[in-house]
Amino acid sequence: MRTLAGSVRAHWKQAIRTMSAPNKNYDPVEVTALSPEEIERALEAALGAIAAAGSLDELKAARLAHSGDRAPLTLARAEIGALPPQARAEAGKRVGAVQGQVKAAIGRRQAALEKERDERVLIAEAVDVTLPAARQVQGARHPVSLSAELLSDVFVAMGYEVAEGPEVEAEWYNFDALNFPPDHPAREMQDTLFIARQDGLPGSSGIVARTHTSPVQIRSLLTRPLPLYVVSPGRVYRNEASDATHLAAFYQIEGLAVDEGLTMADLRGAIQAFVDVLFGAGLRTRLRPDYFPFTEPSADVSMECHVCRGASVKPGADPCRTCRSMGWIELAGCGMVNPRVLVACGIDPDRYSGFAFGLGVERALMLAHGIGDIKDTTDGDVRFSRAFGMEL
Repeated sequence: MRTLAGSVRAHWKQAIRTMSAPNKNYDPVEVTALSPEEIERALEAALGAIAAAGSLDELKAARLAHSGDRAPLTLARAEIGALPPQARAEAGKRVGAVQGQVKAAIGRRQAALEKERDERVLIAEAVDVTLPAARQVQGARHPVSLSAELLSDVFVAMGYEVAEGPEVEAEWYNFDALNFPPDHPAREMQDTLFIARQDGLPGSSGIVARTHTSPVQIRSLLTRPLPLYVVSPGRVYRNEASDATHLAAFYQIEGLAVDEGLTMADLRGAIQAFVDVLFGAGLRTRLRPDYFPFTEPSADVSMECHVCRGASVKPGADPCRTCRSMGWIELAGCGMVNPRVLVACGIDPDRYSGFAFGLGVERALMLAHGIGDIKDTTDGDVRFSRAFGMEL
């Protein structure tokens, strides 16, 4: 065992002496890459490729080809160890100087290409701060809302107050207090949208989506002192199919006046006032007998056609699409407040009288501006609203 161990130690000592011995003999062919001529050719090729790079991507390819791990200069540097000690220093300086030139050339070319790129970006993405900023397209208030406010303002100027109420209403406010009998067709489900129905329970009342804004008038009579002058705009609901002139949800505006000594003449004056504002002064109005449970007597309001001024009914005249050559346009319903409604609200009908009227806001808008389909008011197309601007 001692003899084997001694042999191993002697072998490694001899190997170490052999590896550390100076390499005095070498084959020049094996280190051709380190010759000055080859180094110069590698430098010229590298500088030429760097100068020819027209973009940062091309420069990157040139850098990898002439300065990367597999580049000729990098491989030549790896051969320095094959030279004798006295030749290594000179070869290392020569290769290092050339690699430094290549690295500097890459840096200069990269700086130039980055500058060109930044200049192109500044031109392509330039912003002219002297131009007006792009503004978001403005919308407009909905003409139905504007119409309701316009009509409300007419009566506010006459001393009325604006009253509002819930859209989901007790059946008592919507029907009973307004003199609708229990078997009235309006109480049926084919006409009214019931939220909660309580049939057969004495003293009970269902919950409905209000079918008119008249419940607001009842609430006003119960809570406000007399004399009373209110106008109540709002959305109402009917269980009916939509067509060119009907919607299941639409807007109404109703007016109510209760005072001592009010007559149909006062009602006629109020009707004429809002016709003059909405359609222009000078149009005639007429009242024809009608029936509503909450007014007595009741009347249907018609106005002279604001387009043809009644001329289309004459023989040989051009037809009028607005009034269908009838000369008159049905506008609203009205009448004197039924004494039973006053009694239901605790008001003495022998001392006080009143009148009420109501019309659909969309219908008034259609008549005033020649809109052919009521669904245009609900489609949500902002172009429809912008056509009216901010004011009607």
